[in-house]
Amino acid sequence: MADPAAPAVWLVDKPAGPTSHDVVAGVRRRLGGRAVKVGHAGTLDPFATGLLVLLSGRATRLAPYLVGLDKAYLATVRLGATSDTGDPEGPVREVAPPPPAVAVRGAVAGMAGAQRQRVPAYSAVKVGGERLYRRARRGEAVEAPERDVTVHAIDLLGYDEALGLAELEVVVSTGTYVRQIAADLGERLGCGGYCQALRRTRVGALAVGDAAAPDAVPPAGRLAPARALAHLPARELTPAEAAAVAHGRPVPGEGDGPVALVVGGDLVAVAEPAGEVLRPRVVLT
Repeated sequence: MADPAAPAVWLVDKPAGPTSHDVVAGVRRRLGGRAVKVGHAGTLDPFATGLLVLLSGRATRLAPYLVGLDKAYLATVRLGATSDTGDPEGPVREVAPPPPAVAVRGAVAGMAGAQRQRVPAYSAVKVGGERLYRRARRGEAVEAPERDVTVHAIDLLGYDEALGLAELEVVVSTGTYVRQIAADLGERLGCGGYCQALRRTRVGALAVGDAAAPDAVPPAGRLAPARALAHLPARELTPAEAAAVAHGRPVPGEGDGPVALVVGGDLVAVAEPAGEVLRPRVVLT
């Protein structure tokens, strides 16, 4: 088995209940404890399940090239009720009878595209130097910031009118809150809504089907850094160039953004174009 402390990306299928920090801490213990650095490329709320992309060792420095990827989710939205937190942790309040299916289909169809989204009151975003959820728990009325997001696709997979449960598949830009999409859908329909269940199925091209349960890491769930960054253009290095890059020296090349520098399929570094050369920014070896 490969050294679990070596630079690697780990695809983990988070269960409902623990925080993302809990999952990171557990994986760190299994990889060797505090001697091994473990980070993430985007968290999930405690009630949510699905794909967490974790990074270990020097691969933690690759996080900036993963956090901005689009993400796909399966969401169960309960219509006819609201939740202060936007999820089942509540408190939940009944508002109105669930709307008819034809109204739900119409409302969902109009939610795709670029838009301004208000950050949920119960979120980790900081306002005035303090996280919003802490101020919300104290009952403070705080104007939550807005951000530009894109809902690339949103599809109604099914709707149980008797229970008011809408099953959605959404693909969104980074920084989008699916909890807020659920609340916005309820507001459009005039009946209230919240996200009852949420599962992240994809981060970029990385799929939850390739992920392992937290207690199976390692050895399961390991992904080579080069595969994790397959969305970047790649530049194959000669042995001499690989030695130069390992010492932080640039190599000839060009590009419009980050470039993966590889040798035989293994990631050596990520470089940025600077004139007619590629300058290493993150070196793994």
